[in-house]
Amino acid sequence: MNLIALGINHNSANVDVRERVAFAPEQVSEAMNDVCRAADIDEVVVLSTCNRTEIYAVAPPNTSLDAKARELIDWMAAYHHLSVDDLRGAAYHHEGEAALRHMVHVAAGLDSMVLGEPQIFGQLKSAYAVASEAGTVGSELGRLFPRVFSIAKKVRTDTAIGENPVSVAYAAVDVARRIFTDLGDCNALLVGAGETIELVTRHLIEAGVSNIVIANRTLGRARELAQKFGAEAVLLAEIPDHLPTSDIVITSTASQLPIIGKGTVESALKVRRHRPMLMIDIAVPRDIEPQVRDL
Repeated sequence: MNLIALGINHNSANVDVRERVAFAPEQVSEAMNDVCRAADIDEVVVLSTCNRTEIYAVAPPNTSLDAKARELIDWMAAYHHLSVDDLRGAAYHHEGEAALRHMVHVAAGLDSMVLGEPQIFGQLKSAYAVASEAGTVGSELGRLFPRVFSIAKKVRTDTAIGENPVSVAYAAVDVARRIFTDLGDCNALLVGAGETIELVTRHLIEAGVSNIVIANRTLGRARELAQKFGAEAVLLAEIPDHLPTSDIVITSTASQLPIIGKGTVESALKVRRHRPMLMIDIAVPRDIEPQVRDL
C-alpha cells in the first residue's frame, strides 16, 4: 500500500504555523492538482480545518514513501512560502497501514483537540468530495475512503464516544459559562455563519443567552441563520457598532485576513469602561488580530 498521510495539527504546531499552512476553500482543487504534478503523486486528498492540514497521497509503485513524504513537505513549504526547516519541525507523516490507521483516527474524532468531536467526519467527507470533483481521486483512494468512513461510523455507533458529543463550539460556550455568573444577562456577537457558528448559537441559546448578533460577509446567510434562532443579522462592516455592547465574541470564518483588529477592540473597551469581554477565535487563519490579547 503506497499510502502516505502527512500534515500538521494542534499537537505538532502552534496556531502561528497552522494558519500559514491552511488552504482556503477556493485554493484546494488547484493545490491538489499542483501537488500531483510537482511531487509525482498518483492520487491526493487535502484536508484543511482549524486544527489540522493534512495530505493523503498515493505514491507510484516502487517509490520510497519516506522520500516522497519529504517531497510533499518541500511542496507544501514552497506553496505557502514557508521555510522547509520550519515545516519539517512541525510536520508528521505515516506510511502504509499506519497512514490508514491515522485516517480512521481522524475520521472518528480520536485525533481531535476535543476528543470525539463529530464535525471532523463531515469535514473529511467534504474534502474527499472536493478531491473527487477535482479528479485527484483514483481507484486506491476511491476504495480506501469509503472504508474509512464506514469504520468511523461504526466507532461512533458501537462505542460510548458518541454518547455525549462535544465540539470546539461547545467548549467555547463552556468557557463563557465559567466566566460569567449569568449568561442570560450577556450579549453575544458571533462572526461567521458556517456550521461552527450555528453550533455556537445553538449552545449559547441552550445556556440562556437570548441577545445574539450574527455578523457575516454576506447578509443573506447571516439572516438565514439568525431567523432560525431569533438572532439579529448584520454585515462584517457593522462589527465596530456592536462590539461595545458585546460581552461574548466568538469568531469562525474562512477569511484569510483578520476581521477584528486591536484598534477596534481598544475603542470598544473604552466605551465599555473596561467591563469584561470574552473573545474566542476558533478560525484558522485567525479572525482576531493576535495583538488583541495584549488588551
